[in-house]
Amino acid sequence: MRESLVALWQHRDLIWSFAVRDMKARYKQTALGIAWAMLQPLSMAVVFTLVFSLFARLPSDGIPYPVFVYSALIFWTFFANSISGGTVSMVANSPLIRKIYFPRETLIVSVLLATALDLLLASTIFGGMLLWYRIPLTAAALWVVPLVLLQAILSFAMASTLAALHVNFRDIGHGLPLLLQIWMFASPVAYPISAIPSWLVPYYLLNPMAGIIDGYRRALLRGLPPDWGALGISALITVVVLAAALPIFRHAERTFADVI
Repeated sequence: MRESLVALWQHRDLIWSFAVRDMKARYKQTALGIAWAMLQPLSMAVVFTLVFSLFARLPSDGIPYPVFVYSALIFWTFFANSISGGTVSMVANSPLIRKIYFPRETLIVSVLLATALDLLLASTIFGGMLLWYRIPLTAAALWVVPLVLLQAILSFAMASTLAALHVNFRDIGHGLPLLLQIWMFASPVAYPISAIPSWLVPYYLLNPMAGIIDGYRRALLRGLPPDWGALGISALITVVVLAAALPIFRHAERTFADVI
């Protein structure tokens, strides 16, 4: 892990260059440009509000449902896009990988930076929603910083593992959208954890995104710190996944240039 961090820091300029390239390529020749970063979670929030609030009438812990679901969707979109982009990053940059050597992790980190910009843009609409519904931010909102960091580490670990597998098994790229969709509905995005039966909660919290998303809502909408038990489980699972991902990626990257 230390070697990876040192290598990433030494190649920070390269990471930034990759991130800027990805951001420019993503919105090149689009009429709406960076507005797409805001439209994706906003459109999903509208659909979720119609389906789950008006029709299914899911609970939202007393919080207006649009801001309740949007507060989770912006961070889930960051998570899903980071994993999707990171998974295909090796194959997408195959000409560069075949020509020169550089730490392959830089490609995944650059995807995280590019998707982080989308998160910042989407957060502007979230700020407007807080004003509209008169929900004040408190000092507990500062918990968003460590929560985003924890989520970014989880995203990096997942993307590294899947990227290593995707080089040899392209089925990963085809099955990933379905996996992320199932994962989203298995996370408290459209509903609160309080809606989960009490006997199922200990197993439900084994999903690391459950404690993280619940932490965002508690910090931003309720002015409370994250639930320590749920967040502790998320952190522990993240560390385990990262510890497994690094050697898997390091072992696989030796043959990237030959296989891609």
